[in-house]
Amino acid sequence: MLQSSIRIPVTRAITPLCRFLLKIGVTANLLSAVGGIGATISAIVFFTHGNYFWGTLVTLFFILFDLLDGTLARMSESGGSTWGALLDSTLDRISDATVIGSVAYYLSRSHDRLVPVLLVALVAGSLVSYIKARAESLKIKCDGGIAERTERLIIIFVALGLAGLGVPFVLAIGSWFLALISIYTAIERLVIVFQATRVGA
Repeated sequence: MLQSSIRIPVTRAITPLCRFLLKIGVTANLLSAVGGIGATISAIVFFTHGNYFWGTLVTLFFILFDLLDGTLARMSESGGSTWGALLDSTLDRISDATVIGSVAYYLSRSHDRLVPVLLVALVAGSLVSYIKARAESLKIKCDGGIAERTERLIIIFVALGLAGLGVPFVLAIGSWFLALISIYTAIERLVIVFQATRVGA
């Protein structure tokens, strides 16, 4: 939803920066690695200690590298590679899981009842990505769904950032919303694939 509506203006805004990066020899794979590894490490360092506000700022900084690597790959002479696409998506899954997992770890130390909700959100979010990847491996287009990666990241980071500023109950609200909307999106994608397999049956 949101990804498709903002992709064109965002691409236009970052194109000059991508041109500069290409000139100095920065590759899309390097950006993917720095962004994915940086986001993973910062999530572990900050969120496992309950430092939500600074964790949100630093982790988001590295996740924003994901805005650049795809555009950089398309602008390069090779136009991107199969390995680069796999590397990018793999690091995305790792960093996303680490964010939620690190928060769940911190809360588990105080036996917080929110931990199971976060674990459901983690599993459901992974299913959303898996269903699309598996469908595309079967030559079935599986775009769409109410909460793709961008939407899910916005939900969790808004909740974490506000929680870091001391807003009460916002982490619980955000976690429940993330879990429910991730489940719904996974079901949506299953329906998309099911309907595609029924065409011409």
